[in-house]
Amino acid sequence: MRLGFVGAGRIGRPMVRRLVGAGHHVRVLARSGAAHAALDGDGATPVGTLTEVAADAEAVLVGVRTDEQVREVGPALIGAMRPGAVLVVHTTGSPATADLLAAHGIEVVDAPVSGGPHDVAAGTVTLLVGGADGAVGAVRPALRAYGDPILHVGPRGNGQRVKLINNALFAANIGLLAAAVDLGAQLGVDEKALLDALPQGSASSFALAGVARAGSVGGFARAAGEFLGKDVAVVRRVVADLGGDLGALAGAHRALADVIPELDLPGAQS
Repeated sequence: MRLGFVGAGRIGRPMVRRLVGAGHHVRVLARSGAAHAALDGDGATPVGTLTEVAADAEAVLVGVRTDEQVREVGPALIGAMRPGAVLVVHTTGSPATADLLAAHGIEVVDAPVSGGPHDVAAGTVTLLVGGADGAVGAVRPALRAYGDPILHVGPRGNGQRVKLINNALFAANIGLLAAAVDLGAQLGVDEKALLDALPQGSASSFALAGVARAGSVGGFARAAGEFLGKDVAVVRRVVADLGGDLGALAGAHRALADVIPELDLPGAQS
C-alpha cells in the first residue's frame, strides 16, 4: 500500500519500520535533518510537509502524542488526501475527534494501541479499532504489519471508547494494588514478599505482573504515570460530557492518588 505517516516517535517509528518491512511504501513527516536521515535509513521516504505525507496515499496513519495534535494536523492531511483514502488515528483521545475529522468527508478509523514499542517491533501490539467495515478492511493490510490482535470493536469512535475504558481499569487495578500493599504493611507483610506471592494466586492480573517486575507499586506507577495521567484525564472528560461517572473505578483512582500523590491523577483527589 501507499501510506503516509505522521508521528514517528516512540511508538510510531517502530510502526514505520514494520510497514516498510512488510513491503509498504511509506512517506513520513520529518521536520529535522536528524529525523530525515533516521527515517531514510529505515527505508521510509521522509518528507517535510503534511501535504506531501498525504499526497496519493491510500491511507494516512497518525500517531502523534495528544488528541489536540491530531486535531491540528488532521485538516491539512484530509485536504491533501485523495478520494477513497482512509485516515487512521492511533493516538489515544476523545471519540469526538474521529467524528470531527470525518465531518470533512473522509473515512476515519480510530485505532488506539494497547502495548509498547517492544510489542510494535514484535508485530504483536493490540489495536482497538473503530470504524465502518469497508474502511477497516481497506487498512487492515497495513495494520497487520504491527498489530496482532486487531480487534474491530464497532463503529467509528468505539476504538477510543474501549481504549479509555481499558486504561481507566488499568489505573484502577494499580490503585487497588496500592491499597493492597498498604493493607500488607498494616498486617506486617513486606511489599516485596507480597509482590512475589500474589502473582502466583487468584489475585494475579496484567497490572500485578508489571508491578511485580518493577519491584513496587510506586516504581511501576511512576514509570507509567505520564500515560496514565493523560488517558485518565481524557476518559473523565468524555464520561462527564456524556453525563456519566466512573463509579467504583473512581474510588480505585483515589486510592492510587492517595498512595502516590505525585502522579496527580486528574479528578482523583478526595
